[in-house]
Amino acid sequence: MSAGSAGSTTYLELSQEGGGAHKFYEVTVDGLVVTVRYGRIGAGGQSQTTTFPSAEKAQAAAAKKVGEKVRRGYAPAVAGQRAPRAVTRRQVASAPSTARAVAPVLWRFATGSSAFGIHVDGERCWVGNQAGDVFTLDHDGNTLARFSLPDGVKCLVADDFWIYAGCDDGKVYDLSSKLPFAAYDIAADVDIFWLDIHEGVLDVSDREGRLTVIDHEDEHQWSRRSQGEHAWMVRADDRAVYHGHHRGVTAYAPDGGGELWHTSTRGGVLFGWQEDDAVYVGTAHKVVQRLSKGTGTIEVTYACDSAVYSCATSPGGQFVFAGDAASSVYCFDQDGTRLWKLGTGGGSALSMQYHDERLYLVTTDGSLVCVDASEAAVSAAQQGTVPVVRDVKLAAALPTYEPATAVAAVTTVAQAPAGAVVVECVKEAGRIRVHVVSEGYDRALNVQFPRAIREPGARYVVDALHTAAGGFYRVRGDIRRLL
Repeated sequence: MSAGSAGSTTYLELSQEGGGAHKFYEVTVDGLVVTVRYGRIGAGGQSQTTTFPSAEKAQAAAAKKVGEKVRRGYAPAVAGQRAPRAVTRRQVASAPSTARAVAPVLWRFATGSSAFGIHVDGERCWVGNQAGDVFTLDHDGNTLARFSLPDGVKCLVADDFWIYAGCDDGKVYDLSSKLPFAAYDIAADVDIFWLDIHEGVLDVSDREGRLTVIDHEDEHQWSRRSQGEHAWMVRADDRAVYHGHHRGVTAYAPDGGGELWHTSTRGGVLFGWQEDDAVYVGTAHKVVQRLSKGTGTIEVTYACDSAVYSCATSPGGQFVFAGDAASSVYCFDQDGTRLWKLGTGGGSALSMQYHDERLYLVTTDGSLVCVDASEAAVSAAQQGTVPVVRDVKLAAALPTYEPATAVAAVTTVAQAPAGAVVVECVKEAGRIRVHVVSEGYDRALNVQFPRAIREPGARYVVDALHTAAGGFYRVRGDIRRLL
């Protein structure tokens, strides 16, 4: 149908061979209202609705939008006829361990599907799997809650208080409050391999070896194509964005993406970790290598016996840990001396994190494993004495949270928690921004806010706002609609 008549819908697609764009764009006119829906082919996408003062202006705006897309290569299509593009699933092998002893595993939690995402903080352990489930547990292995996301979880990352899950549907979900919401929507032609978030800025590495940087308003900032493909690593700080791929590591300036240095590593990078002054990369050629953040110089090489799937350090890099393709975990001192090698007792570690003398692993069988990494426990394990592993079971009435497309409402600010802040959606230059209404805040700054609930003129009450280094506010806690 033409978008020039009331009650009509125009559906377009752009699909390129060789892993290029694979996305749709749909425009619907209903009287004074124009609704635009767009995203990856086969996904629900996201929508934006605009009301015009007359039907004629609505029709003209719709026709303009369609014309712009056609000029960019989109063509009329029938929704549902073209299949969604296959999402890359990490193909990994896991051989039996060659270690003489097994690690002192305290507890193990089976997530029910292959898993890569892990984050551990002072309160909780987070694990995300290919079924779209994110579970939280305490450090003793008791299950606390479950987030049910629309697609497989590629990775979990923390940015100060905020926790994010990068998913195969091309969205990044904020899990910091009870109801998760899509905080970023990555371009439809980006096949996410890994991501990191620093001060609200999202850095995405993908299958093609690209690095894509997106700001707090979900707007594309810059992208670079590194020398290698299959970029399984990205880490970011104030100095640079560190991009690991099958030809090594490339560091880019956060503002503008100018290349700072490139270092060829011993084998393609399969995982990355960072400390204040160094990045650590696990490679397919059986090593972890420590690189200087300032120059990219390889400072230390930590030798393993098989391809390294994951790595981590204790604070400050005092100890370096690695997980290999043969179901073993290693510990080195900071200078590269191997201190121990132990079998995981159940698969290879695809991701890991150290916290308070414990090493948390996500293994090839989809389990979150807690290892006692204290000196006494490891020494006992090397002598053949290990604790009895506790297999964690799901709580009978585990709270489950799904992404929010709407939020609870309050009729007055007095109904919100003490100290709550009022924000308002405002249309500026064709986009809907969010600003603070409450006193004591800079009303010129934008508020990072879920796109799904932005509506011109709508007001919301949030538990708290925090200032980000990039000059905007971030929401902490729950969001409620102010009626």
